[in-house]
Parts: sequence; C-alpha cells; structure tokens
Amino acid sequence: MKRSIGLAFFLVVIFSFAMAVDPIKIGAVNPLGDITGDQSTKAMRLAVKEINDAGGVLGRPLELIVIDSELNPAKGAAAIERLATVEKVDFFVGGMASGVHLAQVPILKKYQKITVWAGAASHQAEIAMGPDADWYFHIHPWDYQQGEGYGIGWREIVQAYPNVDIKKIFLAYEEGAFGTDSYTAYLDLYELAKKGEGPWQGIMDEFKGASFKSAALGGGDYRAMLNQAKAFDPDLFVWAGYDADAIPIVAQAKEVNFAPDLLVGAPPGWPADFGKNPLAENVILYGMWAPTLNDVSPVAKHFYDAYVEMWKEEPATYFAPLGYTNIYFLVEGIKKAGSLDKEAIISALRTIEYESPLGEVLKIEPSRIITNQGFKYQKILQWQNGRQEVIWPLDLATATLAYPFAFGK
Repeated sequence: MKRSIGLAFFLVVIFSFAMAVDPIKIGAVNPLGDITGDQSTKAMRLAVKEINDAGGVLGRPLELIVIDSELNPAKGAAAIERLATVEKVDFFVGGMASGVHLAQVPILKKYQKITVWAGAASHQAEIAMGPDADWYFHIHPWDYQQGEGYGIGWREIVQAYPNVDIKKIFLAYEEGAFGTDSYTAYLDLYELAKKGEGPWQGIMDEFKGASFKSAALGGGDYRAMLNQAKAFDPDLFVWAGYDADAIPIVAQAKEVNFAPDLLVGAPPGWPADFGKNPLAENVILYGMWAPTLNDVSPVAKHFYDAYVEMWKEEPATYFAPLGYTNIYFLVEGIKKAGSLDKEAIISALRTIEYESPLGEVLKIEPSRIITNQGFKYQKILQWQNGRQEVIWPLDLATATLAYPFAFGK
C-alpha cells in the first residue's frame, strides 16, 4: 500500500513538473521566401532564445512555431487555421502583406486568440478587423498613418533645409492591396492639402499617381509608369512596391533619364545588397529602422549586435527589429499580467511602454477603427555611402539630407 501511495505521489510530481515546463506556444505566419519574412522570423527566434536563456516566462519556456505564407492569401489563412487547431498555439504573431492579412482576418476572428501583428499596412485590413476585436494588437502603421507621417516629415525637412522645394508629388504604386490602398490614402491627403488642411498642406500643390505590376508578382517593366512620372516632372517621386522592384525601378529610371530631385522608395524591405549598388546613392527610403540607429539607441545596438552574432548576417529590413519587438512586446504583456489570462494580458498590453530597437517607444493607442494600435509613423532615410542614414525625425537624424538626387556612376 505504501509503495502504491509512493508511486502515485511520484507520478503526480512528475506530471506536475511536466505541466510546469510545458512551453507557451506562439504561432507565427511569415513569407519565408521574402527578405521581410525571413529576417523577421530570424529576429523572432533571437528574441525567443534571449527570453528562454533568461528563464522563460512565468517559469515556462517559449516555443515559436512558424508557417510560411508564401505571400499567398489562401496559404496565409490556412496557416492560422493550422496553428489554432493542430499546433494549438496560445498566441498569434506575424506577418507581412496586406492581401494575405485580409484573408487571415476571418480566421483570426474565428478563434479570437491574442494577436500581435507586425505587418499589413492596408486600412482595408483594419476595416475588416473592425472595432470590437479587443484581442487584436497591430503594431505596424496603417497606410493613412504612414501618409500623414511622411507629410509631417517633409514639411519639417523643408523648414530645416531652405534649398528643398516640394510642390508636385507623384506616387507609383504596385497594383495589389498594399499599393492601391497607399494611393487611396494619398488621394485623401491631397484633398485636404487642396483645402489648406492636413499634414501635406503647402507641399502638395499637385499630385498624380500611376500603377505598376510588381516584379514580386510577375511584373518588372516600369518604363510606361516612369515616363508618365517624367512627363509630370515631380519634385518628389515615390514608389510603393516590394524589394524585388528596388533595383529595376532605379535602373529603368536612369534608362529613361528620369531623375527627380527626391527619389523615394517605400517597400517593406530592401534587397540585402542594395546599398552596394552605385544606383542606390542618395535614394531615399521610407522605413521604421536603419542600422545607423545603433549610433543613437542602445536598444537598437543590442538588437543589431545580437542578430549579427546569431545569424552571421546584417539585418537589412525593418521587419527584423519589428519581428523582435513583436515577441518582446507580447512577452512583456504576459509578464505584467502574471498569467495567461486573456483579459489580464489585454489590459497589460494596453499599458506597456516598450523601448524598442526601432529607436522609439511602443505604446498602444486607438487608430481610426481598432482600439489597439502601436507605431504611427515611419522614418525618412537615405542611402549614403552604402548606409541607410536617418534624415527624419530630426531628433534621431544620423546624417544631413543629400539634395538633389542624381544617379551614381
């Protein structure tokens, strides 16, 4: 009898110990064949390693389960379903591409697990999510927030650099959800500017746009769009597409002799070796992070050094520090809640102010529709001597603006 009791006690202890060390499962969906998804996932794995090396969360290790969306909406939606039903994850994180996220929204709403989403800029995704999803946290700026931020940035740059003049703006946009919704957001801002209102007032007297088929989706010939832009003769030319478009757009702009004073690219990520290309010199980019932030942010430097040590490569897209932030922000919420109770974590995440490697503090505020929105604006950067230098915000600037743009040799 005593032996049976002892055995039962031993089994209870073993079972309790096993339960205590069951991992907290985080399910991520990223496009692993794209630099944004690849480096975001690597940064997530770095964050998980650091957290586990420090003892985990609530005495339990983290387990990151990643499924490749392949930038395919159907596969991205199926990945959420699998993570919820087969992998039985506790939380969702990710991802990239607005078109993919639009397909994921119904599945996310079906399971209503706490979700901290690092990608998708289209306001259509916000509309689809709706105002009642208190479990959904979106930390990437929406397209209209980005457009507002760029207007604020360029106005401050014009004030800081008297030789810079902006009146005419041209937007070239990929024909998918990301680009099309960016164009719609610019149209709304243009209407305000014509009334003397909004962030673009005084610097958007004229506006025009044209679409193109991204090389990431089978396109790659931008000459017709570039010739439209050349005929418009803008002071500021912006293209919104993907990393696969970066080199051919600049190369074809040079081919048709189109060199606007300000040439700006706005993809979610850039090719890892873009800065080594002579055509990159003085190209401006919109993004949330640059390696040069190491010079002004200890948190950015820690992330950068740890990423390079673990993966033996340089993070080349802001989705790397954003993926790292994705994990740490969620974990800080769990720690503050002190449990995996859903409502407690939601409340905790709404009050956290996380000093991120993107050079700014992440805190949650409402956006137009959802309650839990994180970052509002991106930064204005410029390729100079192979480095992404911060031009705006001015208080984070790592270099002065090189102006006007001219093609490198």
